[in-house]
Amino acid sequence: MLASVALKQAGRTNVIAKVASVTQTRSMHDLTLRKKTGEPMIKYGMGGRSSTNGHIATVFGCTGFLGRYVVLKLAQQGTQVVIANRDPDEARHLKLAGDLGQVIPLDFNLKDKDSLVECVRHSDIVYNLIGRDYETKNFTFNDVHADGSRRLAEACAENGVARFVQVSAMNASEDSPSAFLRSKALGEKYVREIIPDATIVRPGTMWGHEDRFLNRIGDNDGWQYYVNEGQTKIRPVSAIDVAQALNIMLTAESTMGKTYELYGPKEYQVKEIFDLAREISMKPLPIRAIPNTVTKLIATLMDKLPYNQMVSPDLIERMKLDDKITPGALTFEDLYMKPVALETVAIQFLRRFRSNAVFDLPYEKGDGQIQKGVYHLID
Repeated sequence: MLASVALKQAGRTNVIAKVASVTQTRSMHDLTLRKKTGEPMIKYGMGGRSSTNGHIATVFGCTGFLGRYVVLKLAQQGTQVVIANRDPDEARHLKLAGDLGQVIPLDFNLKDKDSLVECVRHSDIVYNLIGRDYETKNFTFNDVHADGSRRLAEACAENGVARFVQVSAMNASEDSPSAFLRSKALGEKYVREIIPDATIVRPGTMWGHEDRFLNRIGDNDGWQYYVNEGQTKIRPVSAIDVAQALNIMLTAESTMGKTYELYGPKEYQVKEIFDLAREISMKPLPIRAIPNTVTKLIATLMDKLPYNQMVSPDLIERMKLDDKITPGALTFEDLYMKPVALETVAIQFLRRFRSNAVFDLPYEKGDGQIQKGVYHLID
């Protein structure tokens, strides 16, 4: 009896040993080379967040709205991610995106080149997602989007980083009436001068669970205002789709030296998005019709307040600009992706603004009469 038990245990040990030897075996298909540098990328493991694909990526702007999704997408496929941040507490939650040791936080100062070098010197790809919607006494738009991008590109060029991805913005132009968009265009220019094969990405207005777009519409009940009478045409895009596109660029070296404009499949007027929010949230969401000159004056006064992060004169300028597609710019289709339309999944992001009485009701497009009746019942 004891002999048979011992034989069974020995058999199990042999099986475990064989399985372990199989998982540790690596072949030529586990080895890839960066075309630009010839640097080998060796894969370990069976794939996924607990494996290693051999790539090291640095993400600047990781604590922002888009940055958290980019870090998650990279870490989920086994990329070691350096999350460059200015506040460890704001970046702490990102360590859970990858397995132990896969997500590495490093402090940096955008005006200190040594700290930038420390963040990029081990990486084979760098993502610059840094952006500010408003200016402060320490950082202007040019300090962040233009000069900051130039310093990052110089640090990458001097340390042999193979790939550089610069995230800009739709409508970026040196002739734009918006200082934000002018600085974004200047950042693109500086990056291309230093790293000609850098990839430029211009996302449209992004929506998601933590955005400043749908949340502002659904949350500020009674405090909304129209700029340009709500006739501005935009192409909102999912932040997750943009993050996936950036993730694809990790290994798609065919994207080097190209410009991508990532926008949603459907064009909306701003007032149409408000109508969509009313239908889904089942709330009136009243709008104040204020002339553009008055709106800009109010924004100018609010911009003088300390710690104001809500509205600025430059934001009003941007809200008046239609999204214009650049001829020849590549899109999601060139990455073999199909972006999600806002109206098909908007209920996932706007349902939370409903009252408890109607929270579980389904949303059916064009059911406005029923929803108007619900307003009266709630009242």
